[in-house]
Order: sequence, then C-alpha cells, then structure tokens
Amino acid sequence: VKELVLDNCRSEDGKVVGLSSDFENLEFLSMININLLSVSNLPKLNKLRKLELSDNRISGGLEVLAEKTPNLTHLNLSGNKIKDINTLEPL
Repeated sequence: VKELVLDNCRSEDGKVVGLSSDFENLEFLSMININLLSVSNLPKLNKLRKLELSDNRISGGLEVLAEKTPNLTHLNLSGNKIKDINTLEPL
C-alpha cells in the first residue's frame, strides 16, 4: 500500500491507532478530521512523503515526525490547535 486515506474515521482516544510497520511503503497518508490529539504513536514510515493532518486537535508533539517520517516533504496541519509557530520548530 502506497496511499492510505483515513479521512473522517474518528479516533476514539485521540491517537493514531491501527497503523503499524506493516505500512512501511506508504508514501501518502491522509488523516483529516479524525479527532487526533497526538501523532506520538505513529509508526516509523521511512517512505512517507505527504502527510495530511488537517482539521484535528493537535497542539504539539510534532518532534516525533522528524524521527518517524524522515522523507516527509509535504505536511498539512491546517485547522489544528497549534497556537505558537515555535511548535513547528522541531520539524
């Protein structure tokens, strides 16, 4: 699987659930409007280039993206609870 769209599939605990290292070939992942609070338990996705996280409730903890998605070139965080641009500094 190279592309996975989970838009509007609600996360009950506010975290990424069900994604594992089995999805290591993902290049595009869309999780728009799924009630995410955190990306802390996102698996390592070395090939991921595009990540859509708009319209969630993420307010921080984005430093894990630098470690778990080293080839990311496109990130959409619009419509989240990020209040300070410094939250993006680890990226």
